[in-house]
Amino acid sequence: MQGLTVGTYLLKFHRDKKVAILHDKSPYGKGVADETKKAINKGGLREVMYEAYTDTDKDFTAIINKMKQAGIHIIVLGGYHTAGALIIKQSREQGLAAQMVGFDSLETAEFAQIGGAATNGVLMSFPPKPESDPKNAALVQKFQAAKYNPEGYTLFSYAAVKVWADAANKAKSIDAVAVAAALRAGSFDSAVGPLAFDAKGDIKNPVYDIYVWKDGKSFPTVK
Repeated sequence: MQGLTVGTYLLKFHRDKKVAILHDKSPYGKGVADETKKAINKGGLREVMYEAYTDTDKDFTAIINKMKQAGIHIIVLGGYHTAGALIIKQSREQGLAAQMVGFDSLETAEFAQIGGAATNGVLMSFPPKPESDPKNAALVQKFQAAKYNPEGYTLFSYAAVKVWADAANKAKSIDAVAVAAALRAGSFDSAVGPLAFDAKGDIKNPVYDIYVWKDGKSFPTVK
């Protein structure tokens, strides 16, 4: 769904741009990169570059030089925030002004802390943020009172535990098979909205928005 979200965004706003798709070879990074590639290719946009990198690398000069030579306008980053921050920071230092578009792994304050001002304008896919929902105000205050900022996937994790507990109560058991059956059989209220699951255990009808980074924080931009 994230690959489709980012791919749809690129087709709508950057159809005429030169795109580089980078991934870190991980199931997550390559997965979102490949789904984005599939989406844009289906829409008639062909990437100029498709390259793998190693997540633990610190110097991305070689791949940046390759992108500069290819005249890349858009960097699709299938990987985690540490490498992403270094890639965008070093890109700016080396004169590459390409727009980076990443995924939910960038949603951490460390991304901006590592990448600094270079992260301004970076886009990413992420679900609607539950900490911004007025109905969760009291819950957010509880986390803040405990000196914890409920950013990123905090409230999603909170919701997962609550939904599991609700299903266990419904099943009157903590047996994994019984709880799984209860989870698949109904819909559950949570901090991230109603949750229901398909036969594989994936969330039904997941929603992702496009966010933009500015001054160390991410904000929703394109629906």
